[in-house]
Amino acid sequence: MSVEDVKDTGREVLRRTRLHDGRVFDLVGEEVRLGPADPGGVLREFVDHPGAVAVVALRGDAGAEEVLLVHQYRHPVRALLWEIPAGLLDVDGEDHREAAARELYEEADLRAERWDVLVDYFTSPGGSSESLRIYLARDLTEVPDHEQHEREDEERDMPKAWVPLSEAVAAVHEGRLHNPSAVVGILAADSARTRGWAPLRAVTDPWMR
Repeated sequence: MSVEDVKDTGREVLRRTRLHDGRVFDLVGEEVRLGPADPGGVLREFVDHPGAVAVVALRGDAGAEEVLLVHQYRHPVRALLWEIPAGLLDVDGEDHREAAARELYEEADLRAERWDVLVDYFTSPGGSSESLRIYLARDLTEVPDHEQHEREDEERDMPKAWVPLSEAVAAVHEGRLHNPSAVVGILAADSARTRGWAPLRAVTDPWMR
């Protein structure tokens, strides 16, 4: 048996209603015909999201790599979370890898020479259309002071920390890290490292979104 998700666009959407227009994402309702047993359609309400990218930035010698984490306040959960750099795909026509590079620059003042796809996932497929791709960024250089990004709002005061990858993995297992992209990205990076980075994919690899 081959375990592989497939995109299914054959379910007929009978009606779509925009329930709320948001600054970042919208709330929509769709009546969808899931099968012959429900000819009238079933209502599904969900967040209509543009998608996002995130970056596991690694530095250091082989076997002793450190991962970059940023500390950010997330109001819906009333918590300061350690996260990896990430951002929305909110620039029309922007290449996905370029979007990830932009976020790494804007949040961490870093550029990377080596990029690979680490993992793709849907953040909450039962209630959101958000698809997120996590890249692995290596061969890092710091942006000169005069070229650094001027941060605003909640990004203005985001402490950064370089954490040994093994310590970050332990933090995930011990329940000390909760941001989903950080959890998924850190565990995927550790898994790929133990296999000599063989599972990494090219930045041109197809992305289900």
